[in-house]
Amino acid sequence: MGKKNLAVIYIIAAGVLWGCIGLFVRTLNGWGISSMELVALRSFVTAIIMFFVLLIKDRKLLKIKLKHLWCFIGTGILSVNFFNFCYFKTITLASLSVAAVLLYTAPAIVMVLSFFLFREKFTKRKVISLVMTFVGCAFVTGLIGSKVSMTPMSILTGLGAGLGYALYSIFSRYAIERGYGSFTITFYTFLIAAIGSLFISDAKATVMAATVSPKCILISVGFGIVSTVLPYLFYTAGLKEVENGKASIIVSVEPVTATILGLIVFSEPFTFNGIIGIVLVIAALVICNIEGKKNENSSN
Repeated sequence: MGKKNLAVIYIIAAGVLWGCIGLFVRTLNGWGISSMELVALRSFVTAIIMFFVLLIKDRKLLKIKLKHLWCFIGTGILSVNFFNFCYFKTITLASLSVAAVLLYTAPAIVMVLSFFLFREKFTKRKVISLVMTFVGCAFVTGLIGSKVSMTPMSILTGLGAGLGYALYSIFSRYAIERGYGSFTITFYTFLIAAIGSLFISDAKATVMAATVSPKCILISVGFGIVSTVLPYLFYTAGLKEVENGKASIIVSVEPVTATILGLIVFSEPFTFNGIIGIVLVIAALVICNIEGKKNENSSN
C-alpha cells in the first residue's frame, strides 16, 4: 500500500473516531459536566496522555524551538479553543443541524487558505467533492427538509467554528514543514489548549466531576484517547501525504459516523434524507481518492 493511500486511510479513521465523540459527550453531560468544561477535560486528559506517550516513545519529541511556538498556539488556541467556543455558542443560538452544517464550511475555508498560503490548486474534482460534501452534511444533519431559524449572530459564530476547525489543518501544515511529527504536534496543541481553557471554564468543577468515581475516570480517559489522541494523531499523520483541502473533505465522514451511531446506540430516527446525505459524502470521498490515484499515476 502506497504512502498516499495509507494517509487517506489515516484521515478516514480520524473522521470515524471524531464521529464517536457524541457517545462520550452525552455520558459526561449526564454527569453534570458542561460543554466548556468538556473542552478543558478533553485538552487536559489528552495533554497528560501524550506527555507519558512521548516520555516512553522518545523524549526528544518533547523538544520544540521557541521560534516555532506560534504554530502550536495556532493549533491550540486559534483552532481547538476558538472552534469549541464558537461551536458551543452556535448550538445555544441555533439548532444542532445549523451548527453542524456551518461547521462544515471548514473544507471550503481550508481550500481557500491553502490556495493562498501553500499554493494548493483548485481542481474540478475538488470543487465537486466540496459541494457534494456540504450538501451531504446538510442532508445528514436534517438542515435540508426541515424548517430552521438562523440569526446573524448564529451565522457569525457558526462560520467562526468553521474557521477554527479549518485552522488546525493550516497551522499543522506549518508545523510539519518545520520538521515536527504528529505526536509532537498533538501534544503541544492540547497542552496549550489546556492552558487556554483555564480562562473559559471552571477547572475545579471539571476535575471534581470527572473523578467522582472510577467509572467517570475511565470514561474521561476514553474520551481523551478515542475522540482526541488517536484521531488527531491519524489526521496530522495523514496531512504529511495529503493536501489540506483534500484532507478536509475526506474527514467529513465524521457526521456520517455520528448519524449511524445515533441510529444504532441511541435509536435516533433515520430518514431518507439522511441516506441521501451519507451517499453524497461517501461519493465525495471516493472522488477525492480517485483524483489522488490519478495524479499519483500520472507522476510516475
